[in-house]
Amino acid sequence: MIALLPSGEISGFSGTLGTDLMAVHVRIPTPLRKLTHDVEVVQVSSGTIAGAIAELQNQFPGIAERLMDEKGEVRRFVNIYLNEEDIRFLDNQATVIKDGDEISIIPAIAGG
Repeated sequence: MIALLPSGEISGFSGTLGTDLMAVHVRIPTPLRKLTHDVEVVQVSSGTIAGAIAELQNQFPGIAERLMDEKGEVRRFVNIYLNEEDIRFLDNQATVIKDGDEISIIPAIAGG
């Protein structure tokens, strides 16, 4: 996993990225940024949403339990979008991701 700095540079990297590295941006919501050390956008290179979540968990322990329930499903109050489309209307966690895609994690907001 690669952390992007606000300048768009990659933290700890100086060089040229090879074309075989898939870059998928994951937007982290404010309530979860304490787990990512206040990083708003991270990159993953997995081929599916499930793989991206596993990669996030490996890099930022504890994040998966905030996104997934005990059955391994995305929590009801968490929405995950791939390029602005809810994964629940795609192939859910089996949704294929590709280079240049953007995943957004959006916690549901309830009011009363």
